[in-house]
Amino acid sequence: MNGSRNATETGVRETDVLVIGGGTGGYSTSLRAASLGLEVVLAERDKVGGTCLHRGCVPSKAMLHAAELVDGIAEARERWGVKATLDSVDWPALVATRDAIVSRNHRGVEAHLAHASVEVVYGQAELTGPRSARIAGYGDLAVRRGIVLATGSRPRMLPGLAADGRRVVTSDDALFAPGLPGSVLVVGGGAIGVEYASFHRSLGAEVTLVEAAGRLVPLEDADVSRHLTRGLRKRGIDVLAGARLSDTAVLDDGVRATVRTARGETRTVTAERLLVAVGRTPVTEGLGLAAAGLATDERGHVAPADWTRLETAVPGIHVVGDLLPPPSLGLAHASFAEGLLVAETLAGHATAAVDYATVPRVTYSSPQTASVGLTEAEALNSGREVTVNTMPLTAVAKGMVHGRGGLVKVVAERGGRVLGVHLVGPNVSEMIAESQLIVGWDAEPSDVAHHIHAHPTLSEAVGEAFLTLAGRGLHQQA
Repeated sequence: MNGSRNATETGVRETDVLVIGGGTGGYSTSLRAASLGLEVVLAERDKVGGTCLHRGCVPSKAMLHAAELVDGIAEARERWGVKATLDSVDWPALVATRDAIVSRNHRGVEAHLAHASVEVVYGQAELTGPRSARIAGYGDLAVRRGIVLATGSRPRMLPGLAADGRRVVTSDDALFAPGLPGSVLVVGGGAIGVEYASFHRSLGAEVTLVEAAGRLVPLEDADVSRHLTRGLRKRGIDVLAGARLSDTAVLDDGVRATVRTARGETRTVTAERLLVAVGRTPVTEGLGLAAAGLATDERGHVAPADWTRLETAVPGIHVVGDLLPPPSLGLAHASFAEGLLVAETLAGHATAAVDYATVPRVTYSSPQTASVGLTEAEALNSGREVTVNTMPLTAVAKGMVHGRGGLVKVVAERGGRVLGVHLVGPNVSEMIAESQLIVGWDAEPSDVAHHIHAHPTLSEAVGEAFLTLAGRGLHQQA
C-alpha cells in the first residue's frame, strides 16, 4: 500500500521515506528504498532525471558523439585516403536525435519509478521539521524513517554577467542555444568547459578556452593535463591557462572580453558566444533547512555528520549528490552509489561508506581523459614512496592505428599496491573500469601482470604498463 495514502489521526499523509529531488541521487535512492520494501514519496519540482539527464551528462554526450562522427570524416579524408567531405551539419536533425535519446531515458526512469511503486509528486518540497515536509499542491507529509535531500546544483556565473541563453550561456543551456556559433569563448577549463570547447571545435567553431588555474583539468594528474592541452591545441583550440577575464561586454552580435594571460599580457577576444563553465553551486533555496535544524556551510553544501551513512547532524535526514561537500565528487555515478548507501541505511542494512578515491573521473573531450585514484603529486604529498610508469598509447599497435597519441600512467607504492591510474587518448572512457577495480581492490602491479590483455587493443597499453612495473616488461623497457 502506498505510504502517502496512509494518514495520521490529524489527516496528515505518511510515508517511510521522503526524497526531495529526482535527479540521479534522488531517483536511485527511491528505487533502492522501494526495492527494500519501504514506502517512498519522491518530490521533484521539474522532471525526474535532473540536470544529468535533461541538461548535462546525457544530452552533452549525445552531442559529443555527433562531434566524433564529424571528426571521423576529417580523419578518413586526411589520414586514410577516404575521399569523404562534410557538406553541412543539420542542426535541427542533430537536436532531434539528442532530444529523442533524452526523452527515451526520461520515460525509462519514469517507468522504473512507477514499477517500483514510488509515488512521484511534482512540486516544491519544504521541510517543516526533522520528520515532516510540505509539498506544493500536495500538502503536508509526515515521514517515519527518514528524509533524503537530493536537490542538486546549478551553474555558477561570473560576477557582473547574466546568462541570456543566446550570447552568454551556461553549461545548462549551452546545448539549447539557437544554432551553431562560428566562434565561442569558453571560460573554465574543468571537465565541462573542456568538453564544450571540444564539441564546438569539432563542429567548426573557432574556440578560445580560458582557465584561471595554471593548467586544464587542474584536479587531474599533471601529465594528463599536459597531454590533454597538447591534443586540444593540435585541434586548433586556443588554450589560455593561468588566465582571467578582466572585462566583458555583451554586443548585438556576440561578446568582447579582455583576457589577462599568465604572462601578464592583455588580449581582446571576440566571439559570437560566451560559455561560462566555472563550476556549480548547490540548490537549497526554498528547502526550509532551518525548520529542520540544518544549515549550509560557507559554500552552500549540506555536510553530513556521518559519512558512513551520509546522515546530517539531524538524525534521519540524509544527503546525496551535489549538495554534499568534498570528498563527494558531484558526479552522477557517485550519486548513484550515494543513493544506494542511503536507501540501505534507511532500511536498516549494514553499509560501507562510499570510497570516493575509487570513483572514476572522465572528461569526454577529444582527446578523452579518464582516471581513478591518486595523482602522482597526491601520492607524493601523502608521504608515500612511489613508483610511476608511463606508457604511450602509440607504443601499442592499436594506438598506432588510432594515431592520436595518449598515454597510460600508473602510480603505485614502491613494492606495494596501485594508488592511481590515469589515461588520455581515444576511447579511454571505456577503458577506466578495469583500473577502478585494480585500485579499489588494492591490487599490486604483479597481480595485474598475471592477466592477459587482448591484442591488438588500446587496453593492451594498460597491461603493458603493469607488466613493466612488475619487472616483466615486453614491448616497454623498464
